[in-house]
Amino acid sequence: MSSSKVSPSFSLTPSLGSEGEILQASNLKSFTFADLKLATRNFRPDSVLGEGGFGSVFKGWVDEETLAASKPGTGMVIAVKKLNHESCQGHREWMAEVNYLGQLYHPNLVKLLGYCLEDEQRLLAYEFMLRGSLENHLFRRGSYFQPLSWNLRLKAALGSAKGLAFLHGPEARVIYRDFKTSNILLDANYNAKLSGFGLAKDGPTGDKSHVSTRVMGTSGYAAPEYLATGHLTAKSDVYSFGVVLLEMISGRRAVDRSRLPREISLVEWAKPYLANKRKVFRVLDTRLEGQYTIDAAHKAALLALRCLSTEPKYRPTMNQVVKLLEELYDPNEITPAHTKSPNGTRTRRRSSEDAPPAKSATGARVH
Repeated sequence: MSSSKVSPSFSLTPSLGSEGEILQASNLKSFTFADLKLATRNFRPDSVLGEGGFGSVFKGWVDEETLAASKPGTGMVIAVKKLNHESCQGHREWMAEVNYLGQLYHPNLVKLLGYCLEDEQRLLAYEFMLRGSLENHLFRRGSYFQPLSWNLRLKAALGSAKGLAFLHGPEARVIYRDFKTSNILLDANYNAKLSGFGLAKDGPTGDKSHVSTRVMGTSGYAAPEYLATGHLTAKSDVYSFGVVLLEMISGRRAVDRSRLPREISLVEWAKPYLANKRKVFRVLDTRLEGQYTIDAAHKAALLALRCLSTEPKYRPTMNQVVKLLEELYDPNEITPAHTKSPNGTRTRRRSSEDAPPAKSATGARVH
């Protein structure tokens, strides 16, 4: 996926129905259920990479050229998402995922390799993302999930912003609608890619300013005007990006009911501090102390604040977001292995770059 493009001669509107209606213009492989059963060693429990609203995600192996199932440990690793028949997300979301990711190609979108539609079975096969979801790296605690460095957080923010900018651009004109940390996946080099296109919608056409739709998504990430009216625009995604950027710089979840009542909503709690250079430190993740300049932190906070504007017209476009993040992110910076502890002594701080590869999923959505 070295370049971005949209497959020609096919509407991006997801169609519902038989396999014959799926992406006749795409290069997706149609797997049999037996293919994927063999590739995942019969969907063994010890091959589960993650769980979500869609179902389970399994690790599998296929031949790099033919994509035929291969022996474990040989060929190419893939991630296989298997629809749970009791899932609230059904055929419609499955078809949306196939139709969008079957046509959209960009370095910051996860690559869909193929699908299986056989009797009641609905499966999707993706490229394997070694580092798993951004959500795990930000919020899971444990020896294998030490905090991402400041620079890697900016790298993830920039990569996911580029993915959204492509979706909003003239080639695709897609509103993602479910931008959140669990749908941002990281490869071996911490490059971010968007996954989970089950809620994506074609953007407005002609002289229309928005798409009217029933409100769907994840609590804490949806734009206020979308929640109030059901009117969906690209600026709805920009708001969601602002929430995720705030999660990245604060190390806090968008909604955390374990906190004090006034801190449950990250946006409501953090907003008063973001514009003030002397107060912004109250929002910043204390685990990142010594890894950023206050100027850089303040610029990131101001960008989040702009994205979170109550009025959509005051939010930047994703192209503008990309430009601002490119000014903040230094691809040549190496995070120091040591930072000063509060008492002034130098202490070793392991970052997630040092950790062994974590279990990863391909964006199975959690509601």
